[in-house]
Amino acid sequence: MCSAHPVDLSHDLDPTTAPWSDRLRLLLESTGEGIYGIDLQGHCTFINSAGARLLGREAAAVLGHNMHELIHHTRPDGRHYPEAECPIFDAFRRGEACRLEDEVLWRADGSAFPAEYASHPITEDGRLLGAVVTFTDITERKQAQTELEQRVVERTAELSAALDQLRQLSAYLDRVREEERTRIAREIHDELGSLLVALKMDVTWLARRVDDRPPLADKCASMGRHIETAVDQVSRIITDLRPSVLDHQGLWAALEWQAQEFIETADLPCDWSMTIDPATPELPPPAANSVFRIFQEMLSNVGRHALAGQLWVRVQADDQQLLIEVRDDGRGAPPGAFDRPTAWGVMGMRERAAHHGGVLHIDSQPGRGTRVCLHMPLGDKT
Repeated sequence: MCSAHPVDLSHDLDPTTAPWSDRLRLLLESTGEGIYGIDLQGHCTFINSAGARLLGREAAAVLGHNMHELIHHTRPDGRHYPEAECPIFDAFRRGEACRLEDEVLWRADGSAFPAEYASHPITEDGRLLGAVVTFTDITERKQAQTELEQRVVERTAELSAALDQLRQLSAYLDRVREEERTRIAREIHDELGSLLVALKMDVTWLARRVDDRPPLADKCASMGRHIETAVDQVSRIITDLRPSVLDHQGLWAALEWQAQEFIETADLPCDWSMTIDPATPELPPPAANSVFRIFQEMLSNVGRHALAGQLWVRVQADDQQLLIEVRDDGRGAPPGAFDRPTAWGVMGMRERAAHHGGVLHIDSQPGRGTRVCLHMPLGDKT
């Protein structure tokens, strides 16, 4: 098989009478892969029928020819492929096996086909005699791969478009929700607030006229206290719906006010830091609303889940970006906890941030607290 004399394996053999070498030839003929042998000069010493057929040649026309010059002479882009640069020839001459999965071989008619191409050295008594090369036409595999990649690209584009639509819808719903909160807060203030003030005035008027009747005076005083409590509750509800400080004093004052409210309610020591560069641009209302709601959710998560003993809050802004960092020393959580499908609060923060070009980072480990950072670019944001 490794003789220097070329051998044509394409003739028929009787497996019942053929010697061992002929049976080996039958084995080579039975495979669908192209197989050929080369000597140390790269000349073909044998080739099976499948190999000759894949190359569009007669086996006899291949034997004795330099295989690189015959079938591997040109790169896919049309440039000449020198034999010295061929990894197959380089490998077998060093006595090494080599396998390439993205080669191009050339047929007799000048057409090319993608091939999977492998070389294994042939040795005898420690001497390198040549190599056996196997190759397969992978045109169909390449086409299937290309079609699959195209489908992946198309599907990815569809999913990206759908995600963008969902984010646009989420932003629209946030805007509508804020507008509705503002409207409800205004109506509560104007309607219910006015009624409570009028009721308080009526009770005060009545109390002055029953000073000489202690039971009625006590009842009026009790009614007055209830009305004052109702006024406080209405003010709290209005603030929860839409803090007036956000509309009248801006985002930075609203953030500081929210932090102070949380600290007093949670009775939690807080290291507060705010640095706002004078060149910091004013955020448009939608972006300011999103930042404020994200900050609210950051603090709310600390109050509900952290079991913290200390809180650190840092707000920094300049003409390039806004940074809000909320860190606690609480019980923390595994990183995957913030990526669960049911982590609605975190998901909402991330979506709000992404809509305005921002990014939310969360670092947490069990027993080591949690750090949540919002990075948002500033400028012409809507």
